[in-house]
Amino acid sequence: MDLDQYILLSLQEDVGPGDFSSLSCIPAHASSKAKLIIKDKGILAGVELAERIFKTVDSSLQINIHIKDGQHVDKGEIGFTIEGSVLSILKSERLVLNCMQRMSGIASTTHLYAEQVKHTKAKILDTRKTTPLNRYIEKWAVRIGGGHNHRFGLSDMIMIKDNHVDYAGGIKQAIDAANVFRKTRNLNIAIEIETRNLNEVSQVLSTGGVERIMLDNFQPTLLKEAVALIGGRFETEASGGIILQNIKEYAETGVDYISVGALTHSFISMDMSLKATR
Repeated sequence: MDLDQYILLSLQEDVGPGDFSSLSCIPAHASSKAKLIIKDKGILAGVELAERIFKTVDSSLQINIHIKDGQHVDKGEIGFTIEGSVLSILKSERLVLNCMQRMSGIASTTHLYAEQVKHTKAKILDTRKTTPLNRYIEKWAVRIGGGHNHRFGLSDMIMIKDNHVDYAGGIKQAIDAANVFRKTRNLNIAIEIETRNLNEVSQVLSTGGVERIMLDNFQPTLLKEAVALIGGRFETEASGGIILQNIKEYAETGVDYISVGALTHSFISMDMSLKATR
């Protein structure tokens, strides 16, 4: 979804026929200021998006940014101040906070994971386990937090997972069919295949025709063995059962990528508020 379309649809959902609370008690010509107050520690994200939301609602609003996306914040700090039409500020408030609280929560969670693996070559990836219609901003937040984006949607890559393998009749059949599909459609996209054990890894190595092998639910000891078996012939990705408390051990196996669904489905939103000021 286009970001401008996302903003307009989100405002339509929230505002509907009008912000009757504000319209009923605030003079149309009223002008003032508000400040974004941070109430948690973490990584701030969504400032750039907030500015775009404010400008979409009212291009005359003036935002003074004190803390940029990706910076560490602490409780009590002021992220930015906004000045202009009170009606416009109030109309923007909820959407700005909804986006920034979630994006900051995702960025903060991602940062914690990235810090655990920074001494290795492993890169932290997100997944498609995102809030429907919010994938763009949630994956944006992952990048702000120091992570990397996996495929955005089903057409970005051919990812052959366990169900695909089972329905296709086996690993070789699935890979061969995927390569025929890629060639006939003239698609410049990668093929990744999920494996569940060393036997399946060996089958992929014998077949070839992929760019990355996903090692799903491999314990660290077995993962290290699988990475050694692959020997750099294909990119490797670990997935499944990986949490903050064990990700360091997974990263130290030499795997190239670690995908973590928790980045976008189990984060805690950062608490913040937009308060009137003079």
